This record gives sequence, C-alpha cells and structure tokens, in this order.
Amino acid sequence: MPSPTDAALAARIATLRAQCDGPRDGALLRCMLGQTLAGAGAHATAIVEFEHALRFDARYSAAWKFLGRALLDAGRRDDAADAWRQGIAAAEMQGDVQAAKEMRVFLKRIARADPQDASD
Repeated sequence: MPSPTDAALAARIATLRAQCDGPRDGALLRCMLGQTLAGAGAHATAIVEFEHALRFDARYSAAWKFLGRALLDAGRRDDAADAWRQGIAAAEMQGDVQAAKEMRVFLKRIARADPQDASD
C-alpha cells in the first residue's frame, strides 16, 4: 500500500501534468513538474520535462541547473556537465550570477570525482 507521502506526490504530479499543454504551460510549469518527478526518483521523465522547459525558454538558468542534476542522478555525468556548461552561459547572459556560480561548483565536484573529466 502506498504511503500518504507517495499518494501526495502522485497527486502533485497529476495536478501539474493536468496543466501541461494548456494556457499555463511554460518553462516554470515544466520545471516544477521536472523537480517533482526528480524528487520521486523518476529521473528519466524529469529530464524530459526539464528539456521541455528549455524549449520554452533556453535562458532559464534554473532549468539548466535542475536538468544537470537529473542527468547526474540518472548516471549521465558527461551530459550533466554539458547541461551545466550551457546553463552557465545562459545564466551569464541573464545576469544570474548565483546560478552560474552554483553550476560551476557542480562542475568542479564532478571533475574532482573523475580527474579525466576536468575540462571546464
């Protein structure tokens, strides 16, 4: 039997999905859905939603940040690093200094974990 937390998470996902392809659909909605899916451990589906968010707005630095995290959690380190590099560029174009700084830290962490991957 699913726990109350699982049921609440499933209800939240259903509520967010119901808004997709409607008048409120956009980068923020898709990013929220991606975050909720990632929190539920559905990394592959979360990746799809973060990518969808970026089709709405490729400059949305938070979506890049979360996409990188979901890719890393899915075992796709190289793709995560690439997402964060693109996210840094997007954040810098938007003047989002904090997001760029965070993604640089994430890149450094995976580079330390694998020195072969140190290209930044």
